[in-house]
Order: sequence, then C-alpha cells, then structure tokens
Amino acid sequence: MGLALLVGISATFREPDHLTRITQKNRPGGDMQWCFSQVKGAIDDDVAEADIISTVEFNHTGELLATGDKGGRVVIFQQEVEIKSRFVSQNKNLPQFRSEYNVYSTFQSHEPEFDYLKSLEIEEKINKIRWLPQKNAAQFLLSTNDKTIKLWKISERDKRPEGYNLKEEDGRYRDPNTITSLRCLKVAFLLQVPVLIPMDLMVEASPRRVFSNAHTYHINSVSVNSDNETYLSADDLRINLWNLEITDRSFSVPIGDQNRNSCDIFSCCITPCCWRSLTARSSDIVDIKPANMEELTEVITAAEFHPHQCNTFVYSSSKGTIRLCDMRVSALCDKHSKLFEEPENPSNRSFFSEIISSISDVKFSHNGRYIMTRDYLSVKIWDLNMENRPVETYQVHEYLRSKLCSLYENDCIFDKFECCWNGNDSVVMTGSYNNFFRIFERGQRRDATLEASRENSKPLQVLKPRKVCTGGKRKKDEISVDSLDFNKKILHTAWHPQDNIIAVATTNNLYIFQDKVN
Repeated sequence: MGLALLVGISATFREPDHLTRITQKNRPGGDMQWCFSQVKGAIDDDVAEADIISTVEFNHTGELLATGDKGGRVVIFQQEVEIKSRFVSQNKNLPQFRSEYNVYSTFQSHEPEFDYLKSLEIEEKINKIRWLPQKNAAQFLLSTNDKTIKLWKISERDKRPEGYNLKEEDGRYRDPNTITSLRCLKVAFLLQVPVLIPMDLMVEASPRRVFSNAHTYHINSVSVNSDNETYLSADDLRINLWNLEITDRSFSVPIGDQNRNSCDIFSCCITPCCWRSLTARSSDIVDIKPANMEELTEVITAAEFHPHQCNTFVYSSSKGTIRLCDMRVSALCDKHSKLFEEPENPSNRSFFSEIISSISDVKFSHNGRYIMTRDYLSVKIWDLNMENRPVETYQVHEYLRSKLCSLYENDCIFDKFECCWNGNDSVVMTGSYNNFFRIFERGQRRDATLEASRENSKPLQVLKPRKVCTGGKRKKDEISVDSLDFNKKILHTAWHPQDNIIAVATTNNLYIFQDKVN
C-alpha cells in the first residue's frame, strides 16, 4: 500500500451553542429523534465499483447537495421545499416543511488517465468536492481526483435565441450573398434582431479551470480560502496554494534547500487576503518530503483553511498530530505555529497504536474556535488555545478495539472516516460499520447510534437507536459485535449548514434524514 498505509483520519471543529437545539426533542428524557426522508441509488446487491459514492458535500446554503463517485461522475441534487398545512391540535395553522432533494445536474468530471512517464494509471474517482460561495446566478465547485483539480461552473438556461441572420430555422446556414441591410430591398432576406424565447430549463456544467501537474502523490484534501480567491490542495507530502484565476505557471521550493531566498519574497506577497502580486500557479506552502525517502515517518492526511482568517490553515498527519500554520510568519510554512498532540495512554499501547491514531479528517468549527479530528476509534474536539490535549473526546466504536487484529487482516483498519459539524457547532456526526452512524450532542453530552437501512425507509419513519453488545446476554434490540458487517460502512457524511438535515453515503446509496417535526 506504500504511503496509503500511513494516511490517517481527519476531523472537524465547532463551538457549542446551548441556546440553539440541534434536534427536536419530543419524548421525556430529550432523546434525539431523526426520521427517514429519502434514499438515492439502485437497490441491487451487485454494486458496480464505479457507482460507489466517494464524497458528499452541501453548498453554503444547503440548497444543493453534491456527490462524487468512483466513476468520476458528479451528481448534484437540489432541495425542493414542499409546504403542507396540517391541522395540529396545538396549532391548527402550523405549516409543515418537508424538504426533498431531486436530481439537478449530472456530469462526468474526470476520466481515467495514464501517466506514461511513470507507468501509472490515474483513476477517475472523485476524492473531494468543495463549493465556492455563490456570487451570481451560477454556482461554482472544485472537484478533484488523485492528480487533477477542476473548477466547474453550474448554470441554468431557460431562454434560447431565435431569429439568426446566418441560419435558417432548421439550423442550415444561409447563403451570405442573400443577406444584406435594410437599405437593399431587392434581396430575399433582411437583417433582423435576434430575440430570446422561453424554453425548458437546462442545467449546464462547464469546466472553467483545470489545475494539474502539481501533485506527485494522491490528493486527499481541497479547501477554499475565506478570501474566495485562493485554495489549497494537499497530498501525502505536500500542500499547494493555488489562485483560482491562474493555471499556466508553477512555482515550488523544496523544503530541503537551506539556501533559498524565496521565503522573504513570499512573506511579502502572501499577507492576509492578498495574493494579487503573486503570479505563480501553485506554491508548496508545506513540504515534508525528506531528502531520503527511507527516512519518511509520517504523511499528510488532511488539510483545511480557517473559515475566517485567510492566513491560517491546519493539516493533520498519520502520527495523530495537528499542525496550525500562519502564512503571515512565513509563506513557506516549514515551521508550524502550533502543534496539537495528545500523549498516548501507556495502558492502551499495542501493535496497532500508530495505525489507529492516524487522523483521517480535520475540520474547523464554523466560528473558527475549535478543530475536530477523526481517528479510527474516536472523534476529538480541540480548542485552538490548548495544544496539549483535546477538550472533548467521543468514542465512536470502542467495542472494536478487541477486533483490531481481524480488522488489520481485512484492511478495514485503514478506512478513512469523515466527520462534520451541524450548523451551530453544537453537534458532530461521523460514520461507522454496519451502516451505522454516530451523532454526539456536545452540550448535553448525549449520543446516538443510528442505522441507514432500506428496512427503515418508510417516509418520516423515526429511526430507532441501535446498541452493540460486546459480551454476555444480548438484549432483543441489540446487535452483537461479532455480527457487524464490515463491508457496510459509512465513510462520508454531510450536515446541512442551516437545518437539521443530514446526508450519509453507504456504498452506492445516499440516505437523507431530517429531525422529526412536531
């Protein structure tokens, strides 16, 4: 597996808002209640490899939900809000909002390629999708496979021009000799002004930029900066900084070159929210590649920009550490500003310790105060002001600690689970095995294990919490840890930025759930 064995798990961070409730609490005890909304994808048991979902992402308003798959396709769903007036005993005029997502656009983002110089096949699989903030009627998103990042424009067209001077109505071109101005009335045709007439809505996806040839290793992260002009991309050993408008030039400085003088130049150029004087296409702002690859001890697993400070970003490693870098100090961030690392508990030390401590996902909270990370067994919340330990730790599937040997043999121990915040950072969510996903309510220190299954796919059916039995007598509603299906896993999750709507991907199916409405 090479470098892939070292790649860890990343996370996301958020500040709790105890004034805003994350879910509807309708029963005594305040249990979280979620109900089924939709499921997308074929029901066939025989799933094609190209149909497996590899990333899920809401846009900034939550109106659009994009998925990418291993076949290089991007499918965008649009939210359609249906308002129904139901007479409830408590409030007869209370309207009920039910959100549904329907297919908005589908397009082929990447195709399989072959690097003839390295004799390496480049898969079309979509690794990440990131939306750009909307500035006009069109939407823009970044999609990436292992090597190439593309900027796509998603636009609508509901009018078409008619009345061309050079074309017949059936599309055939006219004889230029028969076209003249209004002054000559002897010819067959007169010049006319084309008009726009209504047509059926058409959604078009067009590539506007292609960013390639800057990554030697597989891209694992893409993050748009808060200045909306730049973004970063990360692979196993490097993090590149890009300008969205520049694709024809490249600049890189090896971190091993101790005599370079470019650092001072870049420090002047990349100040907060300023890239305009920099003409390079991409810049290695982090490069951890050693001069001798035999000395390699860790790889970069995830990276993300701060949501408000365009000079700040974090990246995680396969050793379980998180480094925060500030480009105001140096544009070439070979030295971090802060290092977040938790000392290992000696009692839990084992052969698998380094593997399960690898971080697979890292995310800032919406307010930028916290960082959330996901390793193999847990989710951790870090305060930017405290580096020595996380402020919160949530065990996702601690019952698997006794199964690490078998998980290592079937390679499941290298699975990369993602995590996400809810809209006000009071709840976090991540996936697990057996199509389970975990929701942790930070303020009340409550958690729930829910299952994405077609057996629970009746409209508005409330999901029942699931429990895993580790030993002894198993209760009726519990499932034994030995009965878990490790081929069914939820690696990719997303939370609507404004509402309690969540999306989880299970192989080729996309499940959408919402909190129960009174």
